[in-house]
Amino acid sequence: MSLLPGLPAGFTAILIVSQEGHEASKFLGVPLWIWQVLNLVLFLVVLFYLVGKPLSETFRKRQLAIEERRREAETQRASVDRLALDIRERTAKVEREIEEIRRQGRADGEDARRALASRADEEAERIRREATEEIERRVAAARSELRQAAADLTARSATEILSREITPADRERLHADGVAHVKDAR
Repeated sequence: MSLLPGLPAGFTAILIVSQEGHEASKFLGVPLWIWQVLNLVLFLVVLFYLVGKPLSETFRKRQLAIEERRREAETQRASVDRLALDIRERTAKVEREIEEIRRQGRADGEDARRALASRADEEAERIRREATEEIERRVAAARSELRQAAADLTARSATEILSREITPADRERLHADGVAHVKDAR
């Protein structure tokens, strides 16, 4: 707290010191405290000139470097965002393609199953038809063989019966009837 109202404590102390040694506190007719203030101001100017300017230049360079890094980071972030968007788009495209391939695979599989079932049905029908035709051919061949065997058996039986029952006179009469029948037919 200041002893004199309205002045800071440091100035108040300087005034008190200057009033105590009033005679000794003058240099070149100017109170000592003014020389001290001038000395302090000069020190601060020199300090500002020697330290402040380089520090402010260093801080300004640092600020520019930070700003440049921030811009680079924003550029890189934008690049990363574009890359992430591109990756998401490609991933979505690949997932759509995979889903389309799966859907097409299921459709192709269903088509192939239907085609195989159709071919199997056609093949079974063909085999049934061929088997029926083969059975009919074999039945016809068996009937033909049976008729031939029956005819041979009948002819043999008839030959045996006729050879036992026909006499030489019957043979001459049948022969004469056959020749007469041939002459009539001409």
